[in-house]
Amino acid sequence: MFEGTLRLFLIWLCAALFVAPSSVAFAQNADGVSDLKLPGISSYATPKSDTPLALGGGGAITLSAQLTDKGTDISRGIVWRVFKPEAVNGKLPMVASAHGGTAVFQLEPGSYLVHASYGRAGATKRITVGKDAKRESLVLDAGGLKLDAVLSGGVRIPPKKLRFSIYEGQPEANGDRALIIPDVAPNSVVRLNAGVYHVVSTYGAVNAVIRSDIRVEAGKLTEATVEHHAAEMTMKLVREAGGEAIADTSWSLLNESGDPIKETVGAFASMVLAEGDYTIIAKNRDRIYQKDFTVVGGQNQEIEVLATEAAAMDPEEGAD
Repeated sequence: MFEGTLRLFLIWLCAALFVAPSSVAFAQNADGVSDLKLPGISSYATPKSDTPLALGGGGAITLSAQLTDKGTDISRGIVWRVFKPEAVNGKLPMVASAHGGTAVFQLEPGSYLVHASYGRAGATKRITVGKDAKRESLVLDAGGLKLDAVLSGGVRIPPKKLRFSIYEGQPEANGDRALIIPDVAPNSVVRLNAGVYHVVSTYGAVNAVIRSDIRVEAGKLTEATVEHHAAEMTMKLVREAGGEAIADTSWSLLNESGDPIKETVGAFASMVLAEGDYTIIAKNRDRIYQKDFTVVGGQNQEIEVLATEAAAMDPEEGAD
């Protein structure tokens, strides 16, 4: 019996020695996590498309503009504005803008309204943006307008005394015309959509005004020069011919019909007047003097009003 018990103990001991190394090895690996060789983990998720993530799923749209259908791209001076087509609080939300010539925008896929302005010329176009890059062109159908004015015989007018205003060619229902650009300096180029415009040239600040209709053609610079039949007149009140001007004089200018068209105060009354007949009235202290004169286009004059009894008017004349 002893021999049987001894044999069973030896069998158990051998089995324990065989299993022990595996148990010890497992315990060591469980404590040394850094020794484990795990598969590498990517630092970012794989994109679902080839579009760079920085674009947010949008596409590149290249915008260019031309003056005419077959014209070259405008290289500078364009203001681009991109809007969503759905109004918010009565306004279209602007999503992007740029200045210069051809422009590239990164936009989310969808529909947009693009407006290109070139001076006072402009055009709007609806575009559709996808995930792929594309190009769109806007034809402005525009040209330039350059204005100037001269006196009879081609005499140049001082630029500081000359201004232009550009109006819509077609009058409104009440006969008025919509003002597009006021106070345009002579010989400056104004960019406008092709069409007919009503141009008002003003020399001085009284009544030397010339109106004309001018057509602007797409892709061309239209140069227009108008002729003023006017002159610069300088009035002064003197006690004798060639004498010194009397200070503190009030002036009133009447046209041929007797309507007042200008009033001023000073020793001299200088103004530009259109051709025609006028009456100038000078008041100094309690005395009133007047003189009739004629303006001839291009002939500047100095008008002397004599402060004499013969020229004096009754202050009560014409009173009700």
